[in-house]
Amino acid sequence: MRLGSSPSQRWRRGLTAVTALALGTTGIVVAASQASAAAGCRVTYSVNQWSTGFTGNLTVTNLGDPITNGWNLTWTWAGNQQVTQGWNGDFSQSGTAVTVRNPSWATSLGTNASVTPGFQATFSGTNTAPTSFSLNGTVCTGAAGPTGSPTGDPGSPTPGPTTPTPGPTGNPGSKVDNPYVGAQGYVNPEWKAKAESVAGGNRISNQPTAVWLDRIAAIEGTEGSSSNGSMGVRDHLDAALAQGAGYIQFVIYNLPGRDCAALASNGELGPTELPKYKAQYIDPIAAIQADPKYRNLRIINIIEIDSLPNLVTNVDGAAGTEMCRTMKANNGYVDGVGYALAKLGPIANVYNYIDAAHHGWIGWDTNFGPSATLFAQAANASGSTVNNVHGFITNTANYSALKEPFFNAGTTVNGQSVRQSKWVDWNFYVDELSFAQAFRTELVAKGFRSDIGMLIDTSRNGWGGPDRPTAASTSTDVNTFVNESRVDRRIHAGNWCNQSGAGLGERPKAAPEPGIDAYVWVKPPGESDGSSELIPNTEGKGFDRMCDPTYTGNARNGNNPSGALPNAPISGAFFPAQLTELMNNAYPAL
Repeated sequence: MRLGSSPSQRWRRGLTAVTALALGTTGIVVAASQASAAAGCRVTYSVNQWSTGFTGNLTVTNLGDPITNGWNLTWTWAGNQQVTQGWNGDFSQSGTAVTVRNPSWATSLGTNASVTPGFQATFSGTNTAPTSFSLNGTVCTGAAGPTGSPTGDPGSPTPGPTTPTPGPTGNPGSKVDNPYVGAQGYVNPEWKAKAESVAGGNRISNQPTAVWLDRIAAIEGTEGSSSNGSMGVRDHLDAALAQGAGYIQFVIYNLPGRDCAALASNGELGPTELPKYKAQYIDPIAAIQADPKYRNLRIINIIEIDSLPNLVTNVDGAAGTEMCRTMKANNGYVDGVGYALAKLGPIANVYNYIDAAHHGWIGWDTNFGPSATLFAQAANASGSTVNNVHGFITNTANYSALKEPFFNAGTTVNGQSVRQSKWVDWNFYVDELSFAQAFRTELVAKGFRSDIGMLIDTSRNGWGGPDRPTAASTSTDVNTFVNESRVDRRIHAGNWCNQSGAGLGERPKAAPEPGIDAYVWVKPPGESDGSSELIPNTEGKGFDRMCDPTYTGNARNGNNPSGALPNAPISGAFFPAQLTELMNNAYPAL
């Protein structure tokens, strides 16, 4: 249970068991308006219902000739149901009549192939399921051959028996309070093999890590790529089912103008390509995640790391960049995050966590409140609402210490606050746990639900090994005290790329502290943050001097050395030397 949550507070309250109408002799033929409709199709319709609304999911199978030029599906409500948003198709409604047109990326449907449009809707009174579906004007009958009723009443097909369809494990059709509790995490077999290729890697290779979807090609899989792996989204989901996993984690990471202040992780989409992001990236991911095949698997999405915080800290002043100014002006990050939430959030077994940077980025009061305000704006953009946000994650792919055991923001040294030290630099937080718990309270105050939970990425913030302090410094100089006492051994808290001396942190763990849903390894240990020199590639990955061990810094890190390891590959590619260092400096030790 999250801090401050109770069953009565949750928006999901009153959700009933899944009701399904399996139309064994009713279905959908998919065809273009210019093409003839195949004379045979089937549809399965199911709902997850609460007191004033429901989500509906359809599985549409073409039993006739292949369709190559688009389709539209229609039905009529018997009550006052009103579709509010949809996925895996373009939905429209006039009165009681609903039309779903194919998305741009799915105009074809082969014989015996299926599509899975779904939607969210409101209603009052009785929520009666449709009894007839038509595609391009053809009434579906569930069989190949002439359209119409098989029993002599043309145009009025007889529905098959009503068959219950089970929802997610637990309360059918509802989201659980904390998706990490009581569930085994998915172990990515591609990362596992890489980890075990390094001496001692078998000690950590069975830990659950996230799958990064950092370009469109990653949805289907990227054979031969130097980063990520050959497995696509459906491959990973199928592997999770085969493992008997209870949850799987994906990083949704491909906004236009991505990472506007960090060249190493720039993406494939330019600042004006939001329509492509929606149609070719988010929509296909939503289509796969909504497949009923995966309904018993908790799918956890980490939404667009680094994007929104950049709009708070890297637009104006010496730290500002032209790309960040562009993305703030065109609203691409806000609209893109909102669209991702709107498409993914209504899926019954999907849990979205928005990236919330880390304490060394937005821990100052000038950034803390404005960041929460901006996150609320994004959560309500592009048709989304805060109901599509299950929580937030801090420290993603970063190194900020989980806890500083020997001082806190209230510690004083010889009458001086540690906040005056060069390292803390007037920040109100000195570690991730205190920041995450406080930021959760701020987010609720800005309009997010009171039952949101926080995640903390602990994959590289252990800072163990021989350089870890074992006691508080006895110095009376505030700078010396902090530098000798802190477990975070970075040169500057703004350093983020392949940090020398870093170690594995807390192992993935559910509900470790009040308000914290889990410690997670979202950044797979041993995957590079960026190349230490320019490496040409076809993945849109740039070169950032913060990954160059010879770099002496910029305004964002106080003009300090980068602290980066040498000989690093491009971001996302496996870096064996880094994994060895992380294991050697793990805390708790391996």
